[in-house]
Amino acid sequence: MDLFNFSFLEIRLLDILDILIVGFLLYKVYQLLKGGAAMQVFIGILAIYLLWWLFVKILDMQLLGALLGQFMSVGVLALIIVFQQEVRRFLVLLGSSSFGARGKRFLPWKWEAPTSAPTNITPIVKACSSMSKNKTGAIIVISRGADLSFYENTGDLMEAEVSKRLLESIFFKNSPLHDGAVIIRNNRIKAARCVLPVTDNTELPAHYGMRHRAALGITEQSDAVSIIVSEETGSISLAEEGKMHYNISAEELERLLSELK
Repeated sequence: MDLFNFSFLEIRLLDILDILIVGFLLYKVYQLLKGGAAMQVFIGILAIYLLWWLFVKILDMQLLGALLGQFMSVGVLALIIVFQQEVRRFLVLLGSSSFGARGKRFLPWKWEAPTSAPTNITPIVKACSSMSKNKTGAIIVISRGADLSFYENTGDLMEAEVSKRLLESIFFKNSPLHDGAVIIRNNRIKAARCVLPVTDNTELPAHYGMRHRAALGITEQSDAVSIIVSEETGSISLAEEGKMHYNISAEELERLLSELK
């Protein structure tokens, strides 16, 4: 089907659709890469590709084109290796059934995933509010469907019911379990003292300490939600989808958790 037809130019409806899809995908790639070192790597690879296109396709410089061609021949494999974390984030984003929460979807449709027990957020909010008043540092990770078994196995497995007292006792400063994250999945505390991946985002504000960076890192690599209580200030923060809601009240925490369930 021809939308426009000139003597020197022919644009089909499929051509416009092709441009829109490519533009949408490039925008999503930019969203995944922005703020980290991967963005500079991506720009470097793109520059090499443009040089290769210029020297080989336009100027027909055989020797330089052959050298750059050797690099381009392993381009896909190199991209997978260099952007391993970003590819993982892209696939998690693409396959997550909970990514459609609050109107944020990568794809315009949503499919049903195996249902899990809804998380009881009341004891979590009460525990965070209490720890905030006492300036007790804490990281609580709530899975929304992703399998966090790898990170659970870095800590001490518990399989306990979620309760305010248990969360407070775990993060009590003299507790052997306080140094690390608690992971909650299917409304159960699966593990404590867990090690989380730290974000490599270089644009984070200076007041984000290691707790905030770790809590942000797990949300970049999964669909989980992280709650952080600062040991220095007692402020409560919530991380989701690689973004941070900083210094929120207990009421705001409850509202956000209710929307993200």
